[in-house]
Amino acid sequence: MFEAVELGNRVDKATWKAEVPDLRVDLLNLQFELRTGTAPPRRSVLVLLAGSDRPGCEEVVDRMNEWLDARYLGTHVFPEPERFERERPRFWRYWRALPARGEVGLFFGAWPITLCADRLRGRIDESGFQRELAHARRLERALVADGTVILKLWLHVPREVLAARLEASAAGDDDGRHGPWQTTDADWRLLDHWDEALPVAEAMIRESGSAEAPWHLVESTDERYRDLRVFRLLRDALAEAVAAKPPAAPNGGAGAPAPVEAGTDRTVLDTVDPHARLEYDEYAGRRRALQDRLHRAAAAAHRAKVPTVLVFEGWDAAGKGGAIRRITRALPARLYRVIPVSAPDEAERAHHYLWRFWRDLPRAGGMVVFDRSWYGRVLVERVEGYATPADWRRAYDEINDFEGQLIEYGTVVRKFFLHLDRQEQRRRFDARAKTPYKKYKLTDEDRRNRAKWDEYVAAVHEMVVRTSTEHAPWTLVAANQKRFARIEVLETLVRALEEALPEPGRV
Repeated sequence: MFEAVELGNRVDKATWKAEVPDLRVDLLNLQFELRTGTAPPRRSVLVLLAGSDRPGCEEVVDRMNEWLDARYLGTHVFPEPERFERERPRFWRYWRALPARGEVGLFFGAWPITLCADRLRGRIDESGFQRELAHARRLERALVADGTVILKLWLHVPREVLAARLEASAAGDDDGRHGPWQTTDADWRLLDHWDEALPVAEAMIRESGSAEAPWHLVESTDERYRDLRVFRLLRDALAEAVAAKPPAAPNGGAGAPAPVEAGTDRTVLDTVDPHARLEYDEYAGRRRALQDRLHRAAAAAHRAKVPTVLVFEGWDAAGKGGAIRRITRALPARLYRVIPVSAPDEAERAHHYLWRFWRDLPRAGGMVVFDRSWYGRVLVERVEGYATPADWRRAYDEINDFEGQLIEYGTVVRKFFLHLDRQEQRRRFDARAKTPYKKYKLTDEDRRNRAKWDEYVAAVHEMVVRTSTEHAPWTLVAANQKRFARIEVLETLVRALEEALPEPGRV
């Protein structure tokens, strides 16, 4: 693979001086058009920069910040993850830094380098390496489908060239342009382990390249050749983003079940008896016992660094807030956060829909409760037409991959859908309208959604069928009686936490 970029390509000074001025003007104009364009869909550009020539990568980063308007270039360097980053899944720190629509993001290192480094140092085995590469491919595919143009650059030099540069820099005699401060221990380690490192890098490039986001191998021996090649590719990526052609719509995914026909077929919700009940005395006793167990299990999970993510979906007025409060009353405030999810704001609409949820993931040992969630993409956004069919159809695979990463990290994931019948919902709406301190909960949107009950039933059915997995199952909760629903939620959560603890006897 790398023999193709060890050919001795060079660019002379005359060619450099003739081409650079126009190239820089093109880059600035395209960046301005990307930032200020209003024609939908607005797109973003993400540049992934990595390679065996780490000093060369740094020079490209510096030049990119010089040639583009650095105020609108989000440059992110990803060294070894810090403690707070290690307390979340691997891709958390990358999602947080993604560029918004209209922006250019530059990632130096990121997942291509950290995956290779972890494989070389034995932090992950071959199966783990392949699993993380699959997550990287899915991330890139999701971003491209959402409108991001991804430019992946691998800067390569032969081993002898890297050795000569490091020795010259260490001696301070590299034509006065470089010095010892530009070399790192990682550069010398790469030199010492060159024969082991290159096959890992080749596997990463081969397995993570795709038609949507291919790798571009750049010969980096001659810096003028390197820079012209890099910035021509960047100009092309910016021009593609400015053209604002919508990305190709993916298919519904292999093995996708046929959606139910609204109002005709039986659905998973038909298996739930919404009228299930508990008498108050039984409810009160079981609630106290379950809250006590929950308190001890959550404390043990905190000590064991086991994070928890809870998702609450359900019909309007189904009692999600009340069920959540029965959980939080058993926990100290320092152990949990409740995230109420409403329509996305301007910053959230400028990113992939999963961006805001990645940002709110708990640290190891913490708990986050989402009152509504990323499933809005396949429920409200699907039924109300806020997402195109291509958007919500691909979301099932994106959600499964997202939750899969949480589970691989060791997160307890439990998802609840609170189900009541239409008559009970109507009764609760009327009660809210008559209760002063509950009137704020009733909106025109709630009433509009009732008119699409069958469409929502079909959407819930497909959501459960396609995203309920062994380790991130959906619990369909009978919610006509709030007491019964709260006990079922508490029992499900307590059981999941106790099963996840490494030493259940220490609860």
